[in-house]
Amino acid sequence: MSAARGYGLVVLVLAIVASASLASSREKLSARQCEDLGFSGLALCSDCNAFAEYVKDQELVSDCLKCCTEDSDDETSKITYSGALLEVCMRKLVFYPEIVGFIEEEKDKFPSVKVQYVFNSPPKLIMLDEDGQFKDTIRIDNWKREHVLQFLREKVKPASPK
Repeated sequence: MSAARGYGLVVLVLAIVASASLASSREKLSARQCEDLGFSGLALCSDCNAFAEYVKDQELVSDCLKCCTEDSDDETSKITYSGALLEVCMRKLVFYPEIVGFIEEEKDKFPSVKVQYVFNSPPKLIMLDEDGQFKDTIRIDNWKREHVLQFLREKVKPASPK
């Protein structure tokens, strides 16, 4: 009986530590810090919770939670940007045929999206506000061309006629 109580106490203590850890993981990191950790900022917090079921590295899950967006269909679906920079290293383009295909064949459909070649930069979209200022950064290393197209159609406002 006392072994069962001891086990129950250990489980209770672990549950308290885990909940305290999750609470502290709710502090948010800057977009640059998240990008340095490999998180794009597009992950929903529910994705981090699902991630935690498969990855048993609590620190990694904690970092995910610090970089996620709260689940709210209304909020995330309404966010739009006035333009974007597609930043990529010209030397690394050979490793990203989907990005090359987008640049060569689809980019002209998006006049408010500019391509910027930066040495050693992984492919990413730098989303801009109405003033042309940095708003968000989204890594697109593994995106297919159709994912880039769909994202830009949904998130970048059409260029206003001049």
